[in-house]
Amino acid sequence: MAIWKQKVDFDQLHGGQNINTLLDIRFEDYGDDWISASIPVDHRTHQPYGILHGGASVVLAETLGSTASYLCIDKDKFYCVGLEVNANHLRAVRSGRVTATARPVHLGRTTHVWDIRLHNDAGEPTCISRLTIAVVPVKSAD
Repeated sequence: MAIWKQKVDFDQLHGGQNINTLLDIRFEDYGDDWISASIPVDHRTHQPYGILHGGASVVLAETLGSTASYLCIDKDKFYCVGLEVNANHLRAVRSGRVTATARPVHLGRTTHVWDIRLHNDAGEPTCISRLTIAVVPVKSAD
């Protein structure tokens, strides 16, 4: 059974001027309980030594996990904000794209926890991240 409470619309997820467009983060695919996105490894995401900046991996992980949480809530009643993110960087990447896949560890009433695995074009793991999201009620305009 799918975890998504909203239609997964990649055109909507790609829209707007934000960090996703600046860094060319692309939502790639999804299934009943996972979603994936990728980021380029190029001049925009390199650190000074010519390899993928760890912060770029974290941006991809948090973008993907936050979006996944958003797709799991009633957006008229709640919104999502990041509480904590961590990352273990496993392998350097110099070029290509890095793809991340997010799967839920916990989808509670007030928090979501996501396991996010990143890999290079050869399918080798590059980073493992865990993201905790707060699910916050929208305040009424009364």
